[in-house]
Amino acid sequence: MREWYKTIYLSPHLDDAALSCGGQIFLQTAASHPVLIVTPMAGEPAPDLQQSAFVQELHERWALPQDAVRARRAEDAAACQILGADYLHWAVPDCVYRIDPATGEPCYPTWESVITTRHPADDAVVAQLAAYLRQLPPADEIVVPLTAGNHVDHRLVRQAAEQVFAPTQLVYYEDYPYATEAGAMTAVLTPNLHPIQIVLTETAVCAKIEAIWAYASQRSTFFDSRTDLEKRICSYTAQVGGERRWRVEQP
Repeated sequence: MREWYKTIYLSPHLDDAALSCGGQIFLQTAASHPVLIVTPMAGEPAPDLQQSAFVQELHERWALPQDAVRARRAEDAAACQILGADYLHWAVPDCVYRIDPATGEPCYPTWESVITTRHPADDAVVAQLAAYLRQLPPADEIVVPLTAGNHVDHRLVRQAAEQVFAPTQLVYYEDYPYATEAGAMTAVLTPNLHPIQIVLTETAVCAKIEAIWAYASQRSTFFDSRTDLEKRICSYTAQVGGERRWRVEQP
């Protein structure tokens, strides 16, 4: 890592930053601004973890029956290279891999549980994330998920960041593709947040699309084809006027 970054993006999972902020990241690095993408939930599951039916379903969809996390980290490295950003992977397991230390049962056995609950064991995860965040190099701004869609890992990352960094240093990004769902944005926006438009060049949009396509295991989750990916990203770009950030309005 460098001693200082213009911007640090907190990407809960190995694709969130590219999906939500790929265009602005490309513009920053193209202008020689150093950018770091930190992925907290990039850790391996416990070796003796009994995979839940939910995890097995995900691995089958990703076509990654073994070493799924390792493969996804490699995808992320390729995407970050396309965007010109440095990257850092932390060892916190994705919520689908986390288990209740008291019972050994999955904390999040279904998609519904991921977006509607928060397991008590995740209090320790927030504390761990906060400790990691305090060790990051200095940066002008920290860009964190707004938590549209209510994914638990996005909520934990935002909570930890708000514990560590001053409101003036934090900027919030719209969690794509969850932000496109009806009511997802209005559920998380508060009156003290105001939008910042980032106009994207055609080159930046193309780089964003290429970076998203680099996550081969995740393509089928979000897109029907490369054409569908291009159509959806271009449509959302036109809808919001590029990409959109949100910042707390200071009194």
